[in-house]
Amino acid sequence: MNKTQSKPFQLMAKPIGPICNLDCTYCYYLSKEQLLHPDGKKSKPSWQMSEETLEQFVRDYIQGQKSRDIAFAWQGGEPTLLGVEFFRRAVALQKKHCPPGTRITNALQTNGTLLNDEWCEFLHDENFLIGLSIDGPRPLHDAYRVNKNQKPTFDKVVAGARLMQKHQVEHNFLVVLNRVNAQKPLEVYRFLRDEMHAKFIQFIPCVEPRDFKQTAPQHWQPQRVVKIGDADAKPSGPDSLVEPWSVDPDDYGNFLCTVFDEWLEHDVGTVFVQLFDVALGLWMGMGSSLCVYGETCGTALAIEHDGKVYSCDHYVYPEFELGSIHDKPLAEMVGSAAQKKFGRDKRDSLPKYCRECEVRFACNGECPKSRFIHTPDSEPGLNYLCAGLRRFFNHIDPWMKKMAWEVHAGGTAADALKQPQPQTQQKNPRRTVSRP
Repeated sequence: MNKTQSKPFQLMAKPIGPICNLDCTYCYYLSKEQLLHPDGKKSKPSWQMSEETLEQFVRDYIQGQKSRDIAFAWQGGEPTLLGVEFFRRAVALQKKHCPPGTRITNALQTNGTLLNDEWCEFLHDENFLIGLSIDGPRPLHDAYRVNKNQKPTFDKVVAGARLMQKHQVEHNFLVVLNRVNAQKPLEVYRFLRDEMHAKFIQFIPCVEPRDFKQTAPQHWQPQRVVKIGDADAKPSGPDSLVEPWSVDPDDYGNFLCTVFDEWLEHDVGTVFVQLFDVALGLWMGMGSSLCVYGETCGTALAIEHDGKVYSCDHYVYPEFELGSIHDKPLAEMVGSAAQKKFGRDKRDSLPKYCRECEVRFACNGECPKSRFIHTPDSEPGLNYLCAGLRRFFNHIDPWMKKMAWEVHAGGTAADALKQPQPQTQQKNPRRTVSRP
């Protein structure tokens, strides 16, 4: 193994690049078609990962891992556009290059609209974990998740979920919290729990600055100072820094607090919400299992269809290209000086406002790609979601302390509910697919 790579790493594979059969309004990846190949319409580039690139990727990724458990993650665009045969070949290559005593698993994120019996039989037989994107009940889902003709997709997504349930395909639900559905926390959560029979749920905040299609994070042009709480630090502001479909920070905090209270009262031990699991690990002193809440980052990279590797799934811009697997060993790129600096910068660029925050241990400034507003003292580099995250982490603090104590004592998080309710500031190891 290349000695320059020392930490375990993950690679988000984009075998079809940004190509998708849907046209979701808030998608941050569709614009990569023009960004990565601005002359694409003239040269007609192939967006499908070639056989050569696929095998190189599979071999290098396996060789670059220290663990006996190796997880592949497939995303897009929409990876099911490649067809079942592409993934049959990927699994065959994994088996070909798998060392003795090593277990390989696969996770795939999909919009679910192309799933059929053949797909689901394959996914079940090969033990794929599927992340299905759905944004809540029909009106909330269809607000932004539409097809190329701007038609709603809810029915097809639900049909895909029912097929997976029929074939016993392991799956969880991923909800993109946006300007619309974040205002309806109980409608979203109860729909997933009661109608979709969800057991595993992820909530991903939708945050994109106005110029995200062309401008990489940390390369924003100098602009006026917009502080936390200002009107323009919200999607409804007259000259907002973010796209209008981005989640409002206050709505985000309220959504998480409201869902946590519902979960706490009814569903601890039966429904698993990724962020709540991550939080418990943080309160237990185990660190974050999710990169956005880690003190540093840099170990969750992305590989495009052509073999080019980027620092992160949200940093697929020319400025953050590390090289190609056809030119450099994957482990060398992961362990490069540029990537190590990328990871350290998350910690080192925190403003004083964050460094002195009572919930820094849990938040760590969240994802650097969303650090584009200013602190009350006009220091740059504050996360757009700060207000919501601070409210949420303070809200769950009493219960997380109690749950952490119970688990350390040999019990479970659910055992904490048998004890008297702690004082709160307001009344009110599971595999997951993650888009960081």
